[in-house]
Amino acid sequence: MTYSPNSILSRNLKVLLYSLITNSSQQNGEYSTIMGFGTTDAVNGLFLCRGDINTTLCQHCVNNSSTQITKHCPNQTEAVIWYDECLLRYTNKYFKYYSIQPRVNYQHGNKISDVDFNQSLFLFLDSLATNAANSMTAKKFATGQVEVTRSVTVYGLAQCSSTDMANSQCQICLRNAIGTLPAAQQGGAAMLASCVVRYELFPFYNTTGTGTGTGTPYSGGKKIQSLLVVIMVVLPIVLVILLCSACYYVRKRLMKKRRTILIENFGDEVTAMESLQFSLGTIEAATNKFSVENKIGRGGFGVVYKGILSDGRQIAVKKLSTSSGQGSAEFKNEVLLIAKLQHRNLVTLTGFCLEEQEKILIYEYVPNKSLDYFLFEPQKQRVLQWFERYKIIGGIAQGIHYLHEHSRLKVIHRDLKPSNVLLDDNMNPKISDFGMARIVAIDQERGNTNRIVGTYGYMSPEYAMHGQFSEKSDVFSFGVIVLEIVSAKRNARPIESHDYDDLLSMAWREWRNQTPLEIMDSSLRESFSESEVIRCIQIGLLCVNENPEDRPTMSKVVSYLGSLLVELPIPQETGYCMKQNITTGESSSGQSTNNSTAFSINNITNTISFPR
Repeated sequence: MTYSPNSILSRNLKVLLYSLITNSSQQNGEYSTIMGFGTTDAVNGLFLCRGDINTTLCQHCVNNSSTQITKHCPNQTEAVIWYDECLLRYTNKYFKYYSIQPRVNYQHGNKISDVDFNQSLFLFLDSLATNAANSMTAKKFATGQVEVTRSVTVYGLAQCSSTDMANSQCQICLRNAIGTLPAAQQGGAAMLASCVVRYELFPFYNTTGTGTGTGTPYSGGKKIQSLLVVIMVVLPIVLVILLCSACYYVRKRLMKKRRTILIENFGDEVTAMESLQFSLGTIEAATNKFSVENKIGRGGFGVVYKGILSDGRQIAVKKLSTSSGQGSAEFKNEVLLIAKLQHRNLVTLTGFCLEEQEKILIYEYVPNKSLDYFLFEPQKQRVLQWFERYKIIGGIAQGIHYLHEHSRLKVIHRDLKPSNVLLDDNMNPKISDFGMARIVAIDQERGNTNRIVGTYGYMSPEYAMHGQFSEKSDVFSFGVIVLEIVSAKRNARPIESHDYDDLLSMAWREWRNQTPLEIMDSSLRESFSESEVIRCIQIGLLCVNENPEDRPTMSKVVSYLGSLLVELPIPQETGYCMKQNITTGESSSGQSTNNSTAFSINNITNTISFPR
């Protein structure tokens, strides 16, 4: 497929390539982004530098790749270019991690027909794939060596993109790449859109570089090593200092020049960013300098205030905690991406403020309180009728489905709970805080983390106990919310409670006894649809299955809710029950209650999002 030279897609691609170049010196050898988000002309792209090279080589490779990719693939809607030091790609669709196309294979040297060599080689490459996929660092990268015969040592490298693949997906990608390698040669490589595998009979990677390589330093090549020692000794220290100073000066000039080019050539993105940015003075005036009277909530990410702008617009202002390690440029990029997520069941992010060490997010103000108020608070003004609850369940499902499948920028919420579901004038649900992990912790590795953020009672077992998260983590949280909406009971119990039976166990027990309606909110006894209530309980139990693979996708959940004719699987007993009494307070971005009994783990994470 091709695009017109003066089209919107062409302009988005130029901005994308500029963004990749700009971030080539700021990221850990890898960066992905999307431009024109939310439109049919959106383009997402990524660069991935080899894990053992330094920032200078990475930057040079990305700069060269961004120039060459448009020369070699003029007006193409998607393209990939591979070099020894990096790969760079872009597409207006998605690259599938399991696909072996597009691909480049190469081999050199003589063919080796020795059966033992071939067997040892592929066992070695498979172990490298496992090591790279399960790397404990930010890079999915591994190197190593193996003595396949007494006289032959093979050196290998495996690497995946870490921004758009979980550990298991990385391993699948690498094994698929290994499967495309021809019968063993003296050297070869398989390069896919998201991963690379290479092996040689010499140490081609840098064993003392910045990667996570497991290889040992090469002891051969004494003449080369001697020459390097001489150069290092002779090179004057003063020259090094001068060179570093010159590089620093040139880099600053180049960054300034690139900024000027961006303003001249890519004005729409700059205009969009400027339209989103509010001054601190404007926000202080809107919130009466963040007065206590305007405070409407507090959560793990900061305090929420109600504000009124000079034009009369009501806003919700989230003042982020200062624990975020993200830089200003990255913060702006992520806000721009999240602001482009548009769905009727998501709270709209309308702007931000980045001034005087403050990082502030501005949302649309949602007038009604959050869902937890209508379900759990004893002082609630009225009871939600069943038709309203069913509509809320469907709306939440649609919002999560959009984040997972249709937003182009995949978002895993990781903190879904009733206090993060706001209700508008017509009691339509709006999910809030859906971009917080990307905004607050952009550098986190997707798929596995040692920093857990969420709320006990809503976290899936694999996330709470092992730090493993995926779309199925959100599915688990959704299942808990569905059962809470039906029953008006919390899954997380207050600390003073003497009831040791959590909601999930109660729901399963009643389902097993063929009395599922026993968990239903007693206030609904007068008016409800029995088939809809039982169906929702069944969906909730399917979603909280202990095994993530046995949980339905949100696409299936939406289909289950959309038609009573769709047959549902039979739920299995959940092995995940609450073992502790837990208490805390929760908050949401637009409105919030201050008295809550579910424990929210502060200062530990949120969501991860990535283009595919």
